[in-house]
Amino acid sequence: MPLYFHGNAPLKFQHQYLVTLNYIIPYLEAQQVFRPGMHVLEVGCGEGGVLKAFAERGCKCTGMDLSTSKIENGKQLLAEEVAAGTMELFSADIYDQSTMDRFREHFDLIVLKDTIEHIPDQERVMAQLQVYLKQGGRLFFAFPPWRMPFGGHQQTATTKWGKLPWMHLWPRGLYKTWLEKLGEPEATVQSLLEIYDTRISIDRFERIARQTGYRIVNRRLYLINPIYRYKFGRSPRVQFAPLAAIPWFRDFVSTTAYYILERK
Repeated sequence: MPLYFHGNAPLKFQHQYLVTLNYIIPYLEAQQVFRPGMHVLEVGCGEGGVLKAFAERGCKCTGMDLSTSKIENGKQLLAEEVAAGTMELFSADIYDQSTMDRFREHFDLIVLKDTIEHIPDQERVMAQLQVYLKQGGRLFFAFPPWRMPFGGHQQTATTKWGKLPWMHLWPRGLYKTWLEKLGEPEATVQSLLEIYDTRISIDRFERIARQTGYRIVNRRLYLINPIYRYKFGRSPRVQFAPLAAIPWFRDFVSTTAYYILERK
């Protein structure tokens, strides 16, 4: 069976809200990025748990997601904020000019939390995000490095043997065959293969950031992801500095990477 929270939208919403309130916003504050009154965009917002924390801290929030069902769930979970005008949620593609043109140079902060690893053509989307940043605006990314134990999101598999750590590092054909032999639903297999095809490592992310015109303001790698506090009762732990400094190997032992970027 999948982990209990994957099919529970209100619980996922709560996890995202708590990790943002207690870890992401304090991280941004420590880097002098956060302030009340900011215009914040989250790309791939899901039900909007991340944005709820920003709204509570006095920000004007906009959330977009390709999933109309997640957006509708979010509108119910954030009905008070939507009614107050501090939250706008909609389903759209980041490249949809008819929807997005009104947001040119509009946002102080753009957030992609556990989203960039789902996006094909990451170079294109990173370049496109600049269109919506104000001068001096920043971007916050959080993502699981590809080579970490569950960097392929195989924890979402429905079978016990489909969740093996590091299994996603097998050759693509072997990985696909294994999942099919286990009886994983076709939708699950396709979802896991999409992550395989868009896999992003720490080094690759930094290379794309530089190539698309960004400067890395700060990076923080975690040995134990802060959200594990709410999912599994595990205390967060920042990656040990010597391990965080070792290219390639650090991907295997870092469960999430936090980044703040700005335009050069």
